[in-house]
Amino acid sequence: MAASTALKGLLVPHVLPENCYDELFLSLNLLHIPCLKIFISKGLGFAIVAGSLMVKLPQIFKILGAKSAEGLSFHSILLELLAITGTMAYSIANAFPFSSWGEAFFLMLQTVAIGFLVQHFGGHTGRGVSFLLAYFGVLALLLSSLTPVGVVTALQAFNMPAVITSRLLQAATNYRNGHTGQLSAVTAFLLFAGSLARIFTSIQETGDPLMALTYVVASSCNSIITGQLIYYWNVPVDKRKKE
Repeated sequence: MAASTALKGLLVPHVLPENCYDELFLSLNLLHIPCLKIFISKGLGFAIVAGSLMVKLPQIFKILGAKSAEGLSFHSILLELLAITGTMAYSIANAFPFSSWGEAFFLMLQTVAIGFLVQHFGGHTGRGVSFLLAYFGVLALLLSSLTPVGVVTALQAFNMPAVITSRLLQAATNYRNGHTGQLSAVTAFLLFAGSLARIFTSIQETGDPLMALTYVVASSCNSIITGQLIYYWNVPVDKRKKE
């Protein structure tokens, strides 16, 4: 009885509404589709958020280990950061549940760190510090009441061209170099898997077509980078494409 009460306290209402808890765990009606969809969506959502804590750490460690950010496009990172920031600000403005967007917060911190490292190892540490100060200043403004909701919505809508351009810039850099440089395969694969799962959770948890479409576009673009990592898998980092 104590275990059942503890489980209920853990799941209700953060993961399941009480009626769904009763259906799935008390009545053992595991084929109750509406409640099952909620449970799967929440589980995926929290798993994505938890996974995002480390999704870009392999990329950060790879850069630090090599003391080089060769092969990474800073412009691509900026556009990716813009897309992540837009999703985070839009979700907060619309009071979406944390499980539907929480990874954006952790991905933002890691992407900012990568952006700084690209500048630092490119010999522009001062520019990297300026980038940090400018970004967090803009972020504070976006999350404040000074920014109209319409601006945040427009930023989220801009996510799609930002994601497409970001990934195409990185893909072009990979193609031009003839390898993927210090790009982390683990990070790329996790981003691809996470964006695929987010299509389902966005539809289920927010019902927002703009959010869902953003993740459809992100999944398609992430598949390009994933495909390049597979294609260039055995190409040494120091090899250059011959003209």
